[in-house]
Formats: sequence, C-alpha cells, structure tokens
Amino acid sequence: MLPFSLKEYKQRLERTKKSMLEKGIEVLIVTNPANMNYLSGYNSWSFYVDQMLIVIVDEDQPIWIGRKMDANAAKVTTWLYHDNIIPYPEDHIHSDTKHPSEFAAQILTQIGQSNRRIGLEMDSYYFSPKSYEILKKNLPNAKFYDASLLVNYVRIIKSDQEIEFMKRAAKIVELGMQTAVNSIQEGVRECDAVANIYRDLVRGTDEFGGDYPAIVPMLPAGENTSTPHITWTDKKYKNNEMVIIEIAGCYQRYHSPLARTVSLGEPSQEALDVSKIVVEGLNAAIEAVKPGATCEEVELAWSNVISKHGIVKDSRLGYSIGLNYPPDWGEHTASIRKGDLTVLKPNMTFHIIPGLWFDNYGIEISESIRVTETGCEVLADFPRELIVNEGRNIQV
Repeated sequence: MLPFSLKEYKQRLERTKKSMLEKGIEVLIVTNPANMNYLSGYNSWSFYVDQMLIVIVDEDQPIWIGRKMDANAAKVTTWLYHDNIIPYPEDHIHSDTKHPSEFAAQILTQIGQSNRRIGLEMDSYYFSPKSYEILKKNLPNAKFYDASLLVNYVRIIKSDQEIEFMKRAAKIVELGMQTAVNSIQEGVRECDAVANIYRDLVRGTDEFGGDYPAIVPMLPAGENTSTPHITWTDKKYKNNEMVIIEIAGCYQRYHSPLARTVSLGEPSQEALDVSKIVVEGLNAAIEAVKPGATCEEVELAWSNVISKHGIVKDSRLGYSIGLNYPPDWGEHTASIRKGDLTVLKPNMTFHIIPGLWFDNYGIEISESIRVTETGCEVLADFPRELIVNEGRNIQV
C-alpha cells in the first residue's frame, strides 16, 4: 500500500515537470533514492547498485530502471504501470564490460528520447562519473544539464501528510532520546547504549513502528565531543565526562533529528555556562522562524546571542530535512547560515543544531522544526538543557 495518495504522487510529478520546463529540461534522470521515492513511492535497499527513475515531460508516468532482482520491489512499492518498470540483466552488476547506464541509454533510444535535453543529478551520491561518461557516449545527440537539486527543491515544502509523518518520527525520537539518556551511565559500554537506542528507534510506538534512520546514532564521549561526527566505541562510560547524542526518528523514510548533551556527574561551570548560551541562542533562532523571514535572518538571531559572549560559530546553524536515505537525512537545499536568502514558507522543515565544539569538549542541543502559517512549531518535546546523569555503576 502506498504511504501517500495517488493524487499526491501525481501532484509531485507535475511540480517536477513544471520545474523541468522552466529549466529547459525534457528528460530527467533521477538517481537519488529519496527523489525516486518522492516521485514514485519506490522504497528498497537497492541504492548500492545503479538504478534510476526517468521523468519525461510529455509522458504521464516515469520509467523505473533498475536491477532485475529489484523489479518486484518496484511493482510492490510504486504507483507505476508494470510496463514502466524495466529491469536490466544481472550480468550488468559490477561488470567490466556492461553497465546499467548503457542499458538505460538503449531504452531512451528505443523510446525516441535520445536527442532531447536531459537533466542529471550530477551531485548525487548515487550517480558516478562512469555513469555520466557512458550516457554521453551512448547518447551523442542528447544535451546534458546539471539538475542535481531540481527534485530536492520541489520537496522543500511538505504536504500535510508529510508533516504528519515527521511528527510521528518526532515521537519516535523522543523515545530514543529518553533511552539514550537512561542508558548513558558510568560503567555502561557505548555500544550497549547504542544498541538500546536502535531498538527503540526501530520499535517505535504501539501505534506506529520506526524505520532505519539515514544517519547512524552519533554519540561521541569525553574529549571526542570536540568533534560532531564520531559514532561510538566499545569503551565504558566514565564519571565526569560529557556525551553528545545526535539521533533521528524515522517514519516512512521521513526524519526528525534531535541532539542533546549528557554530563555524567556534575559538569564543569564552563560547560554549564556554554550550554545555557546554546539554549538561549537556539530559543532566539526558533523565535525568528516565521514565513517571510530568510534563513540568514534566523542565523543572525543565533549569532547575535553567542557574539555577546565572545563565541563564533563558523558552521551553519541548520538545514532542511525530510525524506531521505543513507548517508544523510538533510535535503541539501536551504541552510540556516549567513548568505542563504531562502525565504521561509509554511511547511518547510529544518534541523536547527547550534553545536559548539572546542578543543576538548563540545555541546549540542538541537530541535527539528516546521515553519507554520504564523511562526514555528518544534516537532519533538524533550527538555532543552544540558542533562546531568549522576554517575552510578549499572548494567544495561
């Protein structure tokens, strides 16, 4: 059963075609699995091999091209006619002599699309230089254009149903965060805490289950909190150390990230003071979110707070989020940072993550938010503070 109505999928396709026409693109080759899902419903762990969704401006339905083994997944999860699901043979997988893009070029030639203006997701994780070269070689009469973020920008304003899915993801991340806080105790191995987190992120609630998030839990501990993207080890937590938790709930591939910082035992006065600055700045940024404001203006509300305390944050404050697959839950469109003049509109969604990282420690306290008709809605409900766990030896 499709997670959205057929009407919504067709509206997404029409908005995509409209953007294609505005950019002079007649055929769009979509390789980003989130964009494939968004337009067709296709949902499978098959993005480690070449696959694509081909959108043609004057055709009613896209064409799915992928591995033969995955064709039934396309039949099960998409709204496409079976005739529009075209698998390539298994001997094209990891071959030195055959390539899926060559197969795709042959299909485009057969259906009379070989001399059109073709858009490619050039900056996608899932589209290789080799694929590009093979398409150019086998479609010599086509003109190619960079359409890396075309569908991403169509996705940036969510439907009400998408917002509901993100709210469900937020309920899931609340459970996962509480499990994380409970599990991070002196004497507990980092990997055991993460196992507990994964259990609850996937189990979800009694009403709806969770999905695998696009990014693994990131839980740097001790001095590792000075860098944001370290995951976990098998070391045991120690008293008087800090732990950052950055996780996301995921429902139907829609994400609601959340970050908090835990102190095992009483934190230093410096860490406590910095955490209060982070919360003050985060609150100011949330207050600045409203339709008509720009991403830059939201960042300015944050930077005005931290600058009063002599703190500078070079990295962006946040980014657009929603539907995605590994390795990232970000949409790669609007960023909350200086110079981004994207105008906020209702049902845009962002992860605002005012992390501060120093030489030997860091603090993250974040929120996922929705732009409303009048302001901002925070998706999850979890204490917005540095969380202090009194150190005690327990087994999880």
